[in-house]
Amino acid sequence: MSFEEKRSWIYAALAVVVPAVYAAVVLRRLAETSAADVAYVRPLIAAIVAAMVLNILANIVAGMFSRREDVDKKDERDHQIHRVGEFVGFHVMSLGALVPLVLAMTEADYFWIANALYLSFCLAAFASAVAKIVAYRRGF
Repeated sequence: MSFEEKRSWIYAALAVVVPAVYAAVVLRRLAETSAADVAYVRPLIAAIVAAMVLNILANIVAGMFSRREDVDKKDERDHQIHRVGEFVGFHVMSLGALVPLVLAMTEADYFWIANALYLSFCLAAFASAVAKIVAYRRGF
């Protein structure tokens, strides 16, 4: 498995785990109060920062357990797979952004708009990682 594929697996895992933890925290709060009164901003910011920090740390650790020449090696195939993965993620984000846009137009609570946008980001990250993994596994 190439180092770039390992990075895609890490990205996919974090795109599932971090939002799941965030959802557990927020859904527990939502059960106790209305959506307009849920304190979601700090957990949302914490989830975004945690995802970035964990991604960096996981890639550092993965790099420590890989051969140095594998970490630095990127060929044309890696560049193409990255491009295709980002293309998929862009389109998922573009479609997903329609939901918060409609919510904003219908003057929904900020809670729903922010969480729909966060979900769009998470789905785009996951779709991008999965597209890269599939490209590495099935060939490109």
